[in-house]
Amino acid sequence: MKKLLLVICMLSTGSLCWAQATAPSLGTAATFAVLGSSNVTCTAPGVISGDVGVSPGVFTNTTGCLIVGTVHQGDPAATNALAALKTAYANALVANSSCTSSLAAAPGASFTLGPGVYCNTGAPGLTFTTITLTLDAGGNANAVWVFKIDAGLTGTGFQVVMANGGQPCNVYWLVGADSTLTTSTFQGNILAGGPTGSFTSTGGTLVGRVLANGAVTMTGPNVHGTCAIAAQGGGGGTGCDADDNDEHHHDKDKDKDRDHDKDKDKDKDKDKDKDKDKDHN
Repeated sequence: MKKLLLVICMLSTGSLCWAQATAPSLGTAATFAVLGSSNVTCTAPGVISGDVGVSPGVFTNTTGCLIVGTVHQGDPAATNALAALKTAYANALVANSSCTSSLAAAPGASFTLGPGVYCNTGAPGLTFTTITLTLDAGGNANAVWVFKIDAGLTGTGFQVVMANGGQPCNVYWLVGADSTLTTSTFQGNILAGGPTGSFTSTGGTLVGRVLANGAVTMTGPNVHGTCAIAAQGGGGGTGCDADDNDEHHHDKDKDKDRDHDKDKDKDKDKDKDKDKDKDHN
């Protein structure tokens, strides 16, 4: 069967391919940049752009991390999002059951991967140390990557780079256990949806989402929740840049101001016409 699929794939695309990645539907979890269940903790200095959710735990931010969004603590939005995360994680594992390639261990040097499903199953986890992973979309902005990691994900000095039109919102890391990032430049959506799924980070930058079934602990984070922000605006998390969004909203505000000024001018003209009528009478 696999040989037949390979032949069909080669005839239709002209290249080798095994499995096409399927982006999971995140449901109500899509609008959150950071989501956890037991606790979400942010230790300054740090910035999280996008909404933060936690249920039934608490959000701890005693040191003054800057949250550019709304914090949902134990409310229906957070509770529903956690349920949506569990569903999305389970469905994504099934939808991406066929692997493009096995990723039993991280290579010893930087490497490049095209779109597909990459599996780390039956292993102690996946560790990246001082490595750059380039995700090359080949000019397809809709290209999807899914990384299935049964155990934990660890990155130290780990850099994820998008190339040739690749979008971080189309990258999904399905992690069964703990995810730990240290001084890493990470891109994509972490779905730590396993029973022990949690997330811990120290320094670094993350472009995408952190959605965990357990605790989220961040020290000195820089989270660009552009995917969640786009989803809130109905964009579906297509990787638009936060600065572009800000500029777009700024332009809208300018347009509103212009319209308001036009209305004022119209009112002034009406008043002048009334005065003329009075003088004529």
